[in-house]
Amino acid sequence: MILAFDTSNYTTSLALVSKEGKIIKDERIPLKVKKGERGLRQSDALFQHWGNLPELAERALADVPAEQICAVAASDRPRAVEGSYMPVFLAGIQFGRALAATLHVPFFTFSHQEGHMAAGSFETVLEGEDTFLAWHLSGGTCELLRWSAGEEELLGGTLDLSFGQVIDRVGVAMGLGFPAGKALDEMALRAESLQPGKQNRLSRLTIKGLRFNLSGIETQLQRALDAGENRDFLVLELFRKMADCLWKVSLAAAEETGIKSVLFAGGVSSSTFLRRELLRLSEGSGLQLAFGRPALSSDNAVGTALLGRKALWQ
Repeated sequence: MILAFDTSNYTTSLALVSKEGKIIKDERIPLKVKKGERGLRQSDALFQHWGNLPELAERALADVPAEQICAVAASDRPRAVEGSYMPVFLAGIQFGRALAATLHVPFFTFSHQEGHMAAGSFETVLEGEDTFLAWHLSGGTCELLRWSAGEEELLGGTLDLSFGQVIDRVGVAMGLGFPAGKALDEMALRAESLQPGKQNRLSRLTIKGLRFNLSGIETQLQRALDAGENRDFLVLELFRKMADCLWKVSLAAAEETGIKSVLFAGGVSSSTFLRRELLRLSEGSGLQLAFGRPALSSDNAVGTALLGRKALWQ
């Protein structure tokens, strides 16, 4: 088996994947964010990871013989590009290196984004595919990539805030816990069942080529909330605007590159509403949309373990 760690800004994760590619263990501990706050400082997140890692290892490895672990892997940076760095990943790197040295097995590192791509495409029509378009949609990332043989090329995405940041900021303004994605997704689904027609409380997002800005829609939402407008219907319209933007940029990128397959990865892509809306918009377009398991869309170490498996055995 391959043992892997991912220490992102909001989740401590451990995974075990077998040589055959079966997920043996997928364990996570969410980092604690005080109510009303919109995130954690890197130093605070790193401190929590160090406290969580021994607990995760004890919990997950109690029934796993040491000789069955053939390699250890960890995420080491946000993206596989020069200059990409976040201190939180040091916890997984150092813990993983120490375990690999103790077990006398190889140690591999991959970027957090590479892990998301591997986990997102796992057991989808794109698993094993060489080239596809990929959205990485998480709390701090909103990027459209050309993914080819494990190499990434940034094509487009946001120029300021990510969709995840907008969701979390609006959720915290509503008094919800952080992160707020699941709660807002449920609000959008509830509002759609009550009011299926389209509304125009929010301005359409401005798209320039494959790029767009999101700070304006966050400002509109905050003002509408302050004015006492219905929260559920505002969230519904936000999610519709998000789906519309993602679809239009995906279609433009497909036309520009000739690539007809699009993967949606990252925590934001686990939204039930977004998945349904994007599939509806894509009907008859000729594009193939792929979504990973919702549980594997949020931060996890499974993708890192799968990459370790490939590095060791393939």
